[in-house]
Amino acid sequence: MGVRVNRKAVPVLALAAVLLTACSNTPPPPVVSSSVAPVSSTGKTPSQIVVGVDDVLGGYNPHNLADSSQVTSALSQLLLPSVFRQKDDGTTQLDKNLMKSAQVVSQQPFVVAYEIRADASWSDGAPIAAEDFDYLRTQMRDQPGVIEPAGYRQITDLQSREGGKRVEVTFAKPYPGWQTLFSDLLPAHLLKDAPDGWRGALAANFPAVAGPFSIKSLDTARGEVILERNERYWEKPAAIDRIVLRRSDQNTLLAALRSGNDQFALARTTGDELKLLGELGSSVRLHTVARPLVAGVLLRPVSATLQDAQVRAGIAALLDRTKLITEGVNGGPSSALHADAQVTAPSVKGYAATIPAGPPTAPDVAKAEESLKAAGYTKTAGTWRKNGKALSLVIASPGTQEPYATIAKELTSELAAQGIEVNAITPQPRDLFSGLLAMPVVAGVQQPTGDSAGNVGVDIAVVPQAVGGDTASVLASTFGCRPEQTAAGVDKTKPVVPGNAAGFCDPALQASIDAALSGSTPLTEALTTLEPELWRQNVVIPLFQLADTLAIGSGISGVTPGPPMVGPFGSAVNWTRGPK
Repeated sequence: MGVRVNRKAVPVLALAAVLLTACSNTPPPPVVSSSVAPVSSTGKTPSQIVVGVDDVLGGYNPHNLADSSQVTSALSQLLLPSVFRQKDDGTTQLDKNLMKSAQVVSQQPFVVAYEIRADASWSDGAPIAAEDFDYLRTQMRDQPGVIEPAGYRQITDLQSREGGKRVEVTFAKPYPGWQTLFSDLLPAHLLKDAPDGWRGALAANFPAVAGPFSIKSLDTARGEVILERNERYWEKPAAIDRIVLRRSDQNTLLAALRSGNDQFALARTTGDELKLLGELGSSVRLHTVARPLVAGVLLRPVSATLQDAQVRAGIAALLDRTKLITEGVNGGPSSALHADAQVTAPSVKGYAATIPAGPPTAPDVAKAEESLKAAGYTKTAGTWRKNGKALSLVIASPGTQEPYATIAKELTSELAAQGIEVNAITPQPRDLFSGLLAMPVVAGVQQPTGDSAGNVGVDIAVVPQAVGGDTASVLASTFGCRPEQTAAGVDKTKPVVPGNAAGFCDPALQASIDAALSGSTPLTEALTTLEPELWRQNVVIPLFQLADTLAIGSGISGVTPGPPMVGPFGSAVNWTRGPK
């Protein structure tokens, strides 16, 4: 019999309360700036590595787009188990710290068998088992706002064998990208029946871990996470006793690297900050670490206004994409990572620009006016109107997250200057991705009156889009329909949650997307056809790939930029204090 899990997701706050330690009304003491040298009573260098980061925000679920950050990526690599991990050359290899084997055992049907090590367990003693695989599969299939769900949606059955230590997974079709699944497993036994289990999962802390480190303290107010060697880890123990992730601004970061009190930093940087880091000289080595995210503008066809392709074309022709990119990258490392293709990220091998001439490469007001007039709009007293009603759009970005807040501000200015009314909103990231961008649609369109929770329809979203892992899975996750949206005899009058943040679902393209996902059509061949069509749709306007600056100071050995779009933390078990 297959593993069963609770598939209901009901919003409550209880899990956060369970995960947080008891607190008092006394405010926490201020964190001593990392520019101040630590005092050692023994005179010996502490077995500790301090890492400067942008922030230590709440929300650490590596599967939620809303939680994407350097700290979330770092913690998932240090604390959570994965079936496969990337090597520095970008290829994947089985993580034998967790697994005995993982292999395709049948082609028809396509079945993968996973053998988990008998001694692999969570920090509370519970074994890592089939239950954890099934929990992740179910949530990734059903929950909105997750990163690259397409592969999980291909799974038709999951069976537990040998006391949960063997997992047999059956797919609807062959799936060449199967090795990208079941990374960053979560403790199902603690989350599956918890109120608000998925929405609350890792919202404020980790209920259990299964990696070389564990959390000693996690303090968002103070901006600090202290990790210690996990004494319950069954494999090679970490060489270092403690890793501290500490929030740093430009001034404290530079001072801490210069003095050696921070051993390295991984942070968003502007052009000015890069220059200052460069002035630290040869004692600090700088690397660009591309992230598996592309900042983009979504003109959502589920919008009652933007369902009209002519209106989307008009809006796309009004955008000054170059200005949006310039404002977003601010001279930082993303300046060299313009995203000029719909599917393949700039840092991925084989990337080639596919963006056509004209909009959205450059604005074209005449073309915009032609498209908007074709959609029935006229410009009266400087404002575009139709049937006496102004063309009004809701633009959403995730809270104060950068660079999206800056891009949304520039986008709002550009559209307002061209006679379009704009209502800019900044919901909390989890509310945006799991709520507003997941509002059910009827016949492909979200209802203009909003939903029962009071959510308003979002016309344009300025958000990150996931681009890591298997490129065919990126394609299907970004542009594909949910399987039930294109099933034979589907009732289009019933509400359905869109399959992606853009709300894009084109049955005419779905067969090509499915063929790329299953490998029956080579990806390059599929993209040759799909890329021009996706640009023509004016739904996703990619801007640039996000990237951080890795600054490695003196006094540490073993830190490298790491695998592409993964970063340095996967090798932390081998880091040591000492000469670089």
